[in-house]
Amino acid sequence: MFSDKVRRRLQDIIDNANWIEADLEGFDIDRFLANRTVADAVERCIERIAEAIVQLGPETTISVGMLVPWHGVRNLGNRLRHEYGRIDRRVIFDTARNDIPPLREAAAKALEL
Repeated sequence: MFSDKVRRRLQDIIDNANWIEADLEGFDIDRFLANRTVADAVERCIERIAEAIVQLGPETTISVGMLVPWHGVRNLGNRLRHEYGRIDRRVIFDTARNDIPPLREAAAKALEL
């Protein structure tokens, strides 16, 4: 059984991943790059997911079965917060499409335990 804090962080990952999926419905890379509002919303959700993972910590993410590149996620969160002007939105789109869905599934599976 997980603590309430761990459950909240896992739910944060799931919620933000769901919002990303909804925001990107019908979007390809060109439409995404042309729509600053959606791009900013997706970027913010990724930032929240990164923060939730950081708050969980590497030991907890492993114990709940989330095999994530912990330091890479932490670095991405830091870049989104502090170097936001240098973020390539293509990387954001790729992360949202390819990396976030499996993370959401791992968080959902962990909550089922």
